[in-house]
Amino acid sequence: MARYKDAVCRLCRREGMKLFLKGPKCFTDKCPVEKRNFAPGQHGKDRKAKVVGYGLQLREKQKARRIYGVLERQFRRHFEEASRSGGSTGDKLIEILESRLDNVVYRMGFASNRNKARQLVNHGHFRVNGRKVSIPSAMVKVGDVVSVKDLSRELAYFKDLPDEMASRDMASWVEVDVRNLSGKMTRLPGPKEAQPILSEQLIVEHYSRRI
Repeated sequence: MARYKDAVCRLCRREGMKLFLKGPKCFTDKCPVEKRNFAPGQHGKDRKAKVVGYGLQLREKQKARRIYGVLERQFRRHFEEASRSGGSTGDKLIEILESRLDNVVYRMGFASNRNKARQLVNHGHFRVNGRKVSIPSAMVKVGDVVSVKDLSRELAYFKDLPDEMASRDMASWVEVDVRNLSGKMTRLPGPKEAQPILSEQLIVEHYSRRI
């Protein structure tokens, strides 16, 4: 499975904003965006030109990909699925991205960031409606129950998890039982409930001009 392996803080600096890819570190003064809020690389400080048009659309698409940890081919598939939905392509795209199992695990508070959530799902620590699912891109539907596997509850990470979850913000479209390490998706997420908020229309315009 292909994945980004370089320093994720460089991605935040490239987008000029916090993408919350490192969990708790993003909320401290150790965050590189706080110290060096300019693009990485030798000429990062010199990139001061205002981004407009295609460049603005490209940056928004790249930002969305990096937030959700999705490579270009899979992101394009999500967009094509959204465009076939018959409704607002942008709204549907955010709904698809937020409904991915790795994102739902993160939004339920089981992980401090999406990268960690993706790793936990890959290692088979979660069940959806009682069935083991180890595919991060699996879609979670309204009414689905996501829970930690019984054997995984004996691991130190999950034993300490309830205390850590108490301080985490959880999405308004999920219900979480912290004590039992389970949660349910109660409704579909709206376009303005993405975290961080994205301009989905710019992403639609980016792909539309390539058709």
